[in-house]
Amino acid sequence: MRLGMFDGEPSAQPFGNLGPRDVCTPAHQQLALQAAHQGIVLLKNSARTLPLSTLRHHTVAVIGPNSDVTVTMIGNYAGVACGYTTPLQGISRYAKTIHQAGCFGVACNGNQLIGAAEVAARQADATVLVMGLDQSIEAEFIDRAGLLLPGRQQELVSRVAKASRGPVVLVLMCGGPVDVSFAKNDPRIGAILWVGYPGQAGGAAIADVLFGRANPGGKLPMTWYPQDYVSRLPMTDMRMRAARGYPGRTYRFYKGPVVFPFGHGMSYTTFAHTLSKAPNQFSVPIATSLYAFKNTTISSNAIRVAHTNCNDAMSLGLHVDIKNTGDMAGTHTLLVFAKPPAGNWSPNKQLIGFKKVHVTAGALQSVRLDIHVCKHLSVVDKFGIRRIPMGEHSLHIGDLKHSISLQANLEGIKF
Repeated sequence: MRLGMFDGEPSAQPFGNLGPRDVCTPAHQQLALQAAHQGIVLLKNSARTLPLSTLRHHTVAVIGPNSDVTVTMIGNYAGVACGYTTPLQGISRYAKTIHQAGCFGVACNGNQLIGAAEVAARQADATVLVMGLDQSIEAEFIDRAGLLLPGRQQELVSRVAKASRGPVVLVLMCGGPVDVSFAKNDPRIGAILWVGYPGQAGGAAIADVLFGRANPGGKLPMTWYPQDYVSRLPMTDMRMRAARGYPGRTYRFYKGPVVFPFGHGMSYTTFAHTLSKAPNQFSVPIATSLYAFKNTTISSNAIRVAHTNCNDAMSLGLHVDIKNTGDMAGTHTLLVFAKPPAGNWSPNKQLIGFKKVHVTAGALQSVRLDIHVCKHLSVVDKFGIRRIPMGEHSLHIGDLKHSISLQANLEGIKF
């Protein structure tokens, strides 16, 4: 609307004559690269497989149906790209490459090309497999039937990993989660990256991360479920909470095994957390009548949000010190989860805040997060009523845990 798209002839509007020269400026293309850097998630990095070294890995085998793609990288909600850097082109800036597709597209219906991919892997100092999906598999009006890699992709990955002379990295280009338990558990596959659909500069960003010019700091925005989750979850059942024979949905209620959890994401460095300031208890004021108070505790020991004063005084300050204890600068996303007191309608935990900070090697950054009791420590019961449970709320802050005890303050009740 701000662009005037609904105001008649586009050329008559203030932004109606913008073209490639305005969009494809160096600053905007650098922004596309930065966005791709930030969106890459490091899922596995055994024995510090990554980053690769230009001194040791002179030749890299670049294999997979998504290894030299262009339009695939921008997904299906995009305009015309200014230009593309494919994964193959990006890696070629750092090392000599040997390229094999390994499959005819992401459907990968045959294994005729796998032999040539194995030969390439035997000749290289490192192997990068760029696998995943595209808009022929997942898009508007196209639903996936399962969570596994399509066709013979798993066979391609496993056979190439077995044949590889050097370290093996699996790069997954896809929008939704994929069950890659086989690769997670395969010791021959040292690292796994999820890059989503990384945009026009995706290949450059992937290469920068592979060779350590950029340190990955992304976190998974979804739970990666195992394949059998699909068979236990009828698509016509929209319940969130787990029930007998029903696994539940999202990290908040799902109780089963996962391939990778919501919020997972590794770095080339390490971070340590210290809780410098946090409240241990809070008295929740009740601004209501005695009759309403009696009725607010019907569903467990909890107070209706509507029966308290949800003002700024209900906000609790949480101060966390984040220290980069490794030897490389990195961006860290601090996630804060809250786990309410046990109840049959309470979630397992829920994300209540996050903060992204860049910390140089050996340095310390202080972060403040405001936790509002009404917004962040309340839950919705089975009747759709939002309540604040009394008792011990457990906060999960990185690798730390902290408890806050909520108690009802009866001083505001009118007897």
